[in-house]
Amino acid sequence: MLSVKKNVLSISKILLILGFGYFFWLMLKITLEYIPFRKDVSFLMIKQTEVIERPEYLYFFYTHVYTSIFVLLSGFSAILRKDFRLKNFHKNAGKIYIFLILLFAAPSGIYMGIFANGGIYSKISFVILGCLWWFSTFKAYQLARQKNFKEHKQWMWRSFALTVSAITLRMWKVIIVYLFHPNPMDVYQIIAWMGWIPNIILIEYLITKKCI
Repeated sequence: MLSVKKNVLSISKILLILGFGYFFWLMLKITLEYIPFRKDVSFLMIKQTEVIERPEYLYFFYTHVYTSIFVLLSGFSAILRKDFRLKNFHKNAGKIYIFLILLFAAPSGIYMGIFANGGIYSKISFVILGCLWWFSTFKAYQLARQKNFKEHKQWMWRSFALTVSAITLRMWKVIIVYLFHPNPMDVYQIIAWMGWIPNIILIEYLITKKCI
């Protein structure tokens, strides 16, 4: 029985790694579209008002895009530390994750949220997301400094649930567009909230059930 359980867990972990690897590759492809610096590709094509009228917008945009891909990678790498028994690797990956979010990814994301597509509801959602992302990561950092590693782990999971909203947001967008074909601005209003609220609900459930 124990052998079967171990096999199931091993298969689950392999599937998790493969799944993350696939979505990380997709996110990396999106990031690479903005190298070298260009103002007329992908997402920036629909943000020309901000690009033209607010010169600082591009700095925040590129800061967010270039750091977020490393946030995803370092966050997931830290999660794997238990399986590979790499304590120092986990610690270093966690430091990179926290540093990038607190100083670069979250602040730039909050700024971008102020100018999000989809109207006031989208803007509110992305600003809240950015603030919660920053706060949960800072809380995890504080708890680690206090050596309260049980709660540190829980807050890091909350932070990572918000981190992967970059992936889940795009997944919901594909599903909603495929099933309902809504107006593009309506899509933004929906995925702005769907990208992160289900993630947080799931993590809170798993924390409550002591699954993580």
